[in-house]
Amino acid sequence: MIRSLYTRVVLTFLVSVIGGTIIAFFVATWVFEDQLNENLQITLLDFGQDIVRIYEKLPSDEADSFVSGMKQLNSYHIRIYEETDQFQSYGALKDQHVFMVTKEQVKEVLDGEVVQVKTNGIDPILLGLPLTTEMGTKAMFVEPISPSSSSFLIKWIINFLTYSLIAGSLLILVAAMFLIRPIKKLTQATRRIAAGDFDVKLNIKQKGELGTLARSFEEMMHDLQQLEQMRKEFVANVSHEVQSPLTSISGYAIALKQVDLADHERSRYLDIIIAEAKRMSKMSDSLLKLSLLESTSHQMRLVTLSLDEQIRRVIVALQPQWSARNIRFELNLRAVTLTADHDQLNQVWTNILGNSIKFSKNGGVITVSIKQDIKSVTIRISDTGIGISLENQKRIFERFFKSDRSHSRKYEGSGMGLAIVKQIISHHQGDIRVESELGVGTSVIVTLPTTIPAE
Repeated sequence: MIRSLYTRVVLTFLVSVIGGTIIAFFVATWVFEDQLNENLQITLLDFGQDIVRIYEKLPSDEADSFVSGMKQLNSYHIRIYEETDQFQSYGALKDQHVFMVTKEQVKEVLDGEVVQVKTNGIDPILLGLPLTTEMGTKAMFVEPISPSSSSFLIKWIINFLTYSLIAGSLLILVAAMFLIRPIKKLTQATRRIAAGDFDVKLNIKQKGELGTLARSFEEMMHDLQQLEQMRKEFVANVSHEVQSPLTSISGYAIALKQVDLADHERSRYLDIIIAEAKRMSKMSDSLLKLSLLESTSHQMRLVTLSLDEQIRRVIVALQPQWSARNIRFELNLRAVTLTADHDQLNQVWTNILGNSIKFSKNGGVITVSIKQDIKSVTIRISDTGIGISLENQKRIFERFFKSDRSHSRKYEGSGMGLAIVKQIISHHQGDIRVESELGVGTSVIVTLPTTIPAE
């Protein structure tokens, strides 16, 4: 089996050219066979009639002398038969096979008929003409003894096609090298990427299909590089997030083994262990939920719901968190009905409102408003909290990302909430964005279509 694309391109060209040439040659021969024979017949007929006129105008001796000195005898062979079956030959044969003339053909010509003898294909033709002299009627037969013009043309075509094939083959060998070179680069780049090396430059400047393929490959390589970077960051973040509670659990578990530990200290240590275990459980649950949302097999359960009522219920469910810090809500919720996954949207409002409460100052204000147009609904949730820097706003939807690492203990969380929110909004074919200013507050704007088609 031929595996090399270079060899395949060259062989395909050669087979196509050779096959097409052979087919074209036989088709052309078959189509023009009659015309070639006719052209050759006309040439012989003209030459034979010239010989006949010479014998009509000159005495036999002079005519014989004249004909024997003709230059055309290099291309034709003449035989003149008498009634006695004897013949006189003119022209050198040059070891060439002479076409046999039968007695019946001689008799037909002596009777005044013109005899034409054809061979297969476009080979030379034997022509018989009556020749009138002062000594009576004779039978003259003329046949070409050198390659005819048609045979010469065929040989010329064959030679031309042979040279064309050789020249074309050399050119295709060179052209195929330039054609295969970018593919070889892509193959080498693929192997390097498979080995984990994403620092690959193709430098393919060709246009057309290969250029498009190269640019698509570079884009894919860039995406894979980002994906690998995200994977490394994910592993590092998971390790960091898990290591912290595990260290606490391990440390306090060792402390519990002390015999003289006071009951209140033992109880406090147990509370810390339970809290850290819940933290790990919550993080594991968030990872599982995010993985499920990112799965292509995930199906939404679409229902018709009252959006304003759902947001009110979430605010009521979070009352212990905001009432303890004297945070108040300002609501501008118009009645809106849309088609969505109830549980997923409930998770969205819980996460966003939970963050607004968490990062708001005591006695702060959280504003929630709903606006609707023909095709979409916009929900805006604004707080008067600590705000987010412009640099961190670009990354807040990444998993495990926390905008303020120095206060990670103060503001508990795994950094998975907004990543989950982003996935849910994307599943609903909506959009989410953030507007924030440090020390002033943050606004989260969610846009949802009023009707989401089923997946």
